[in-house]
Amino acid sequence: MGPTARVDTRAGAGARARDWAEIQERMLVPLYEAVYERLEVRAGTRVLGLGCGSGLALLLAAARGARVTGVDTDQERLALARERLLADGERDGEDRPAGTGTVLPADRITEAAEVAAEPGRAPYDLITAFQPIGTVAGDAQGLVPALDSAIPLVERGAPVVLAGWGPPERCATYAVLRSADGPVGGPREGSPRPPRRDDLEDVAARAGLEPDGSGRVACPFGYADTESAVRGLLSTGVFDGAVLATDRQRVEKEIGEALQPHLRRDGTVWMPNVFRYLIARTP
Repeated sequence: MGPTARVDTRAGAGARARDWAEIQERMLVPLYEAVYERLEVRAGTRVLGLGCGSGLALLLAAARGARVTGVDTDQERLALARERLLADGERDGEDRPAGTGTVLPADRITEAAEVAAEPGRAPYDLITAFQPIGTVAGDAQGLVPALDSAIPLVERGAPVVLAGWGPPERCATYAVLRSADGPVGGPREGSPRPPRRDDLEDVAARAGLEPDGSGRVACPFGYADTESAVRGLLSTGVFDGAVLATDRQRVEKEIGEALQPHLRRDGTVWMPNVFRYLIARTP
């Protein structure tokens, strides 16, 4: 769900970040848990999360005993991640040491080496890039440079996890994302494109990583009502180009109309989706 441009919506950047944290981010929990289970993330595992958002994936890893560090370009989401990790550390301070969770702006990723470093070994055991790519042209543009900065911070052969959308025919939300094209006038700049089968492998190759397994995870998007669905989807950034090209009110209307086939009798919205992850190894 990586945007090519960022815009502050009507409610402001802070409200938008909270919409992400409170509505949208949880949709990917099955993906986070599947990866952590497969890679046996546990007490002592050092995790570096690229594009950590408001920190939910970090929090789940910390709950397993991992020492986590996150970086992100969105300052509002980072502030929420700090709140979450601090609150979690205060609740469980007797069980986990101080410094279990840290978040940094993306341009300070080199400082991450100092966060979890211990004598005689590399600071991180695992790099995650859970922000799914593959629906908007250029949504992986910043990922390769981020990986280039992060890879020196892990041991040779350490796993790096990349995530992306599954096939459009298995992702009900993709049809809603296509509403960013608008009902008239053809595709807008930054409009969604169909995910390609080798999107993740292409990023891995450009970063000099060696693929070492993959998986698919069901991540249905469920919302209490249409309003929360619209807010959650807008918080992803996928619709930023549409908002810039027209206005937020029109985009909200288009999303709401696209959600109608997924509206259930009780007013909730339910969209089955499949996400894919790739495990690659550092050289």
